[in-house]
Amino acid sequence: MTDPQALLSDELKQKAISQGFNPVGIAQIPGSNRIQMRTKSLERWLTAGHHADMEWMKSKKRLEIEQILKGAQSVLVVGLNYFTLPQKKKSKNLMIGRYAWGNDYHKVIEKRLKKIGTWLTEQRPNSQWKICVDSKPLLEKAWAEEAGLGWIGKNSNIINAKRGSWMVLGNLISTEKLIPDKPATSLCGKCQKCIESCPTNAITEPFVINSKKCIAYHNIENRSKEIPLEIQKAMGNWVAGCDICQEECPWNQKEIPISNDPDTKAKDWILNLTIKEAMKKNEEDWQKALKDSSLKRIKPWMWSRNVNYILKNKKET
Repeated sequence: MTDPQALLSDELKQKAISQGFNPVGIAQIPGSNRIQMRTKSLERWLTAGHHADMEWMKSKKRLEIEQILKGAQSVLVVGLNYFTLPQKKKSKNLMIGRYAWGNDYHKVIEKRLKKIGTWLTEQRPNSQWKICVDSKPLLEKAWAEEAGLGWIGKNSNIINAKRGSWMVLGNLISTEKLIPDKPATSLCGKCQKCIESCPTNAITEPFVINSKKCIAYHNIENRSKEIPLEIQKAMGNWVAGCDICQEECPWNQKEIPISNDPDTKAKDWILNLTIKEAMKKNEEDWQKALKDSSLKRIKPWMWSRNVNYILKNKKET
């Protein structure tokens, strides 16, 4: 006789795949010793001050998944592939992290996971669930690793052997005791290309990112009017985010699936944004362009700040 929880677990993952997620996996709470190891790593990272001004990273809920949903026993972890063409933009154009080329992934993932959660309620009316995307306090990469989606690479991204690291994550925490998948095993080996490729040495040691040295932190999260000089000089054309360490990863050099998902399709203005066009935009223009984009986090004045640094560097070289 088929175990009803095993059947439910398989059907739940199939529902996730039907919503465009791949890879998908399940982890049981509290997880293996690896979760405790990752939790301790986060605590050391915070103590070292590597989170810079991102105070939300200190949330206690991030350390204990049970604080997010009382009685939680399992978590469905899903990945959404955002690797879309063109692979490379024109060198003269401003560069924007690939994760943000399409629609706001927070809303996209949450909407799809709600459909899965509604289905789960139909199957188990007495169960409860809660959705977490990366704006919520969850150690999401550790749980993705635990659920078998991939391993945490030395650049701190989840890497899948067949799909690379171009994915954003979503989580559906459930009070159902589901059947877990086998945790992923690291395949980075001795490779350090991501570490060696970072122009600001933000990857201070394998798996440790110092946000204070990270280009993506400064052009997305840093609310100061001034960005440190060493970051300014290393920005290149990166006006929002930075993909250098992912682009250099050998697992992303292989033939990996290209997303045809309409929500990850690159917006024309993002692919064709030049310094001249960015300088012309006023606050209203930015608000219009950033509608339904995860780039709304970058305020109009921050776009101007970032563009001015890029322009300044070009004049000096």
